[in-house]
This record gives sequence, structure tokens and C-alpha cells, in this order.
Amino acid sequence: MTDLVPAGALVTRRAHPYFGGEQIVARFPNGYGASIVRHPYSCGGGVGLWELDVIVFDGEGPDQFGLTYDTPITSDVIGWLTEAEALAHCADIAQLPARGGEMPCPRNSLRP
Repeated sequence: MTDLVPAGALVTRRAHPYFGGEQIVARFPNGYGASIVRHPYSCGGGVGLWELDVIVFDGEGPDQFGLTYDTPITSDVIGWLTEAEALAHCADIAQLPARGGEMPCPRNSLRP
């Protein structure tokens, strides 16, 4: 899926740190990003589909992010996504106006 994330994104792909499966973290120039996961506990992971969270970064590293639910994209996670649907959401996230100010949610508690 990393080749499907819109151009201009910084992408990290790895095994999910706690649940196995996969995690893709995409960082867009506007300060937003997407955490895209597929593991046994994600919405749709058991049947090979993806779950996406909109995230905001508070540092330069791929793990320096928190979840945000204050965008027009979603007010929750988006599950049961095909690769094409996840790509469409990533394109929407990449088009959001540049993020400014404080992170709305604490850092991702699933990070090591």
C-alpha cells in the first residue's frame, strides 16, 4: 500500500508494535497524516481490510503523533477499507488546510 499513498507523503511501513499485522504511517506536508493498520483487532483486519486514523504530528519522528477527531474526514476511526478506499481518504487528508496549534488528543498510547 505504500505505493498508493499520495505523492509528497513521508511513509513508514512496519509490523504493528503490539498486535502484529501491519502499520503504515503517512505524513503529509500539511501536518496531518494517516495511521493505516491491518491486524487481528482492527476493523476489518480479520478479512484483509484496513483501518485508518487521521493523525497530527508533534515532532519529526514517525512515532510522534496523536489521533485527531476534529477534521471533516471523520470523527472516529474508519474501518473495513480496501486499499483504494484508504488511498482516497489519504488524498482527502493531504488536501486539508495546514494544521496549526496544539495537538487535540494525547499522543498515541499504542506507541512503544
